Parts: sequence; structure tokens; C-alpha cells
Amino acid sequence: MSPSPLEKRIEDRTAVVGIVGLGYVGVPLASRALDCGYKVNGIDKYLDDERLAELREMGIEASRDFGPVADCDVVLVCVPTPLLDGQQPDTSFIQEAAVDVAANLGKGDRPRLVVLESTSYPGTTREIMLPIFEERGRRLGDDVLIAFAPERVDPGTCPFPYQDIPRIVGGIDEASGEAARAFYGTIVNEVSLVSSPEIAETAKLLENIFRAVNIALVNEMSLLCRRMDIDIWEVIEAASTKPFGFMSFKPGPGLGGHCIPVDPFYLAWKAKKYDFYPEFIELAGKVNRSMPFHVVEWVSEALNAVGKSIKSSRVLVIGVAYKEKVSDTRESPALKAIELLAGRGADVSYHDPLVEAIEVGGREFRSVALKGDTLSGSDCILIITAHPDIDFDAIASCGKPVVDTRNVLGRRGKDS
Repeated sequence: MSPSPLEKRIEDRTAVVGIVGLGYVGVPLASRALDCGYKVNGIDKYLDDERLAELREMGIEASRDFGPVADCDVVLVCVPTPLLDGQQPDTSFIQEAAVDVAANLGKGDRPRLVVLESTSYPGTTREIMLPIFEERGRRLGDDVLIAFAPERVDPGTCPFPYQDIPRIVGGIDEASGEAARAFYGTIVNEVSLVSSPEIAETAKLLENIFRAVNIALVNEMSLLCRRMDIDIWEVIEAASTKPFGFMSFKPGPGLGGHCIPVDPFYLAWKAKKYDFYPEFIELAGKVNRSMPFHVVEWVSEALNAVGKSIKSSRVLVIGVAYKEKVSDTRESPALKAIELLAGRGADVSYHDPLVEAIEVGGREFRSVALKGDTLSGSDCILIITAHPDIDFDAIASCGKPVVDTRNVLGRRGKDS
């Protein structure tokens, strides 16, 4: 079977790729498409002039306007999907992007391919994306092909090159799926075409729920081990010697970021539409959200051990990003810990080489330098995020109580 006109343009790299949303998903995707020989038009309503200039220097024709969509053969939607109050999915960014793409998408001798990459609940592509295009006169198959291909990005720490991370694609119809497979096959080494967008949407949620549930399990184990005076880190290391049937997850101060704390609630919300209550998923969320409260109690215990209380004590928080090597503070457990500490009267400051300032409870905090008087002037040090360029030797030798939620000081001893 000969390729369609769109697939031929993809094969020849003459297709123009539009990427809506130039954040942690869209920019690496744009860079990879550029490396593969595509012209890339990037669109993001929320970019400032400085960021637009930076992206253009990378070769991305970045714009705040959706006009360039008219020239695109492939449009990839990579917009945020946060939660509203009450753990309700917020699909407004997807809807806005779909409306703007539909209004500007070109017509001609071939349909254009539109792919949603943003993580959402099963049915989003069919129930939200497709009707928006149809209501604006874009006929499936004639004018537009629609698919879902979930992003698989691990900011800051991913050990795999972009092209080595397999992609899942699911089309609204067969032609949409085949076109999506053809495109992603030019930027990654392996593409798995599934039977529907719903399969791909649910697979992405399963990936993240798997992590959330196992992190909750090891967090709960860490609480039990702490009470039993057992070293959870040595327990994990011992269990990891089994070459099958066990996967190592690490405890911590709680979950943060754009995916793991959020995505399980997308499925939980959808499940309730079918009178199904996913108690296991929601329990994992409850355990992980509770961790900052336990961390503050550990700070209290560490201060009590030296005859002090949280009130009026100076607590230095190390790292406020949600994970090491990134500057993203979304859903970071550090923010909740700081809020709780300040609420109990602590004098809180923080050091994070990647995060200049944060706002917690209406108050702005700015990162302090990690130097001798900062450490010596603290009553307790709380390690939340273990960025690799932080001077943990100085922290270990400062003589102050340290609450180490990442076992970074324990790892130092073994690595040295």
C-alpha cells in the first residue's frame, strides 16, 4: 500500500511540525524534530519576549500566535493538565489549544495530523478533541487526523536519549493511527500502535500510577521502619539484591512535579463516572500527601533532642524543587513542609541553587547562600531535594541536627 500524501511528506521530512506548548515536554520534542530534519513552528501563548528569543536561537520558529498552524502538516499538543480544587481534572488548556488549532489548521489536498501528548483521563481525545474539530467544520479523514501519543519525559534525570524512549500512539481511526505511527517513527526508534486513544491514555496513567502506588508503599514502610528503629535504606538495598520480582523505589518527603502526584486522580475521577471507586489509587495519594506532615514531626524530634522546639528555631531547608537537577517547584513537598514549619513558628530559610525565589502562604522566600554562617546560624537542617552540586560535606560537618529525607548523607559515606 503506497503512503498517503501526508505520510509521504513525513517520509521526505518536508512536513512542517507545529508544537503547541513549549515547556518541559514541547521543547525537547521540538529539538528532536529539528534534529530529524523537520521545520518546527512552536506556539505558546504564555511565553515572554526573552524566552521567545531563546527558542528562536535554537531554531524553533516560536510564536505566541496560532497563525503558523496554517502551514503545519503535523500539530502536537503539549499543554498542562493540572488539577482543580477537589482533585478535579482541568482540561481547559487542552480545549483552548484544540479550538485555536482547529480555527487555524490548513485545508488542501491532504488531512493534517493533530496529536495530543498531554496526559489526561481515558476518553479525552475522543470526547474533547474530536468534537471541537468537527464543530468547526474539520472532517475526520478529509481535513484532520487525530491521535493520542502520551509524552514520556523525565526532566533532569532521564538516562535515555530521546530517540531511545519508545512511544505509544492510538488514533481515533485507522488512518489517524497510521499517520501518527509514521511521524513518531521518524523521531524515535520504536513505536507501538494501539487500537484506540483510550488504550494509549490509560497506558500512560498506568505508568504513573504504578510509580505513585509503589512510592506510597515504600513511604509507608519507611514510617514503620522508623518506628521499629530499622534502617529502611539498608532494607531496600538488601531487597534489591533479588534479580527478579522486586523493583527498587525510594522513600522521600512526598511527591511533587507535573505527573506522579496529579495523574492518578485523572483516572480516579473518570472511574467514579462508572460507579467505580479506586480505593487503592486514592490511598496511595493519601499516603504520599501525608509525608510532609511526618517530615515536620521529624524536625520537631531533632530539635527536641537538643533541647529546642520548632517555635522560634531557625530551620534551613535544602532544596525546594520537586526533584534533583530541575528548577520546577510544582507540587513540591518542600512547599508544604515550609508552610507547616512557618505555621508552627519556625524561622524558615532555604537554599536551592536552581530556584531563586518561591512564594509560600503569601510570603516570598529567596534562596540563601550555603556558607559557614548560614549553617552555623541554623538550629536544624532539613534536606528535601538533593541537587548534586550542593555542598553536603559542609552540611554533614556543621554540627547541627540534620533531617535527611533523601539519605544523601548516608550515600556519601558509601560513595566516598
